[in-house]
Amino acid sequence: MNKLFIVLATVAAVLGLQACNTMEGVGKDISKAGDKIEDAAKKK
Repeated sequence: MNKLFIVLATVAAVLGLQACNTMEGVGKDISKAGDKIEDAAKKK
C-alpha cells in the first residue's frame, strides 16, 4: 500500500509540474484572443 501511495504521489507531482507550462500556454492563448477582440472592437 505504501508503494502505491509513493507512486501515485510521484505521478501527481510530475503532472503538477507539467501543469505550469500548460497554464502558461493557456494564458498566452487567452491573451491573443483578447487582442483580436480588442482589434475587432476598434474597427467598429
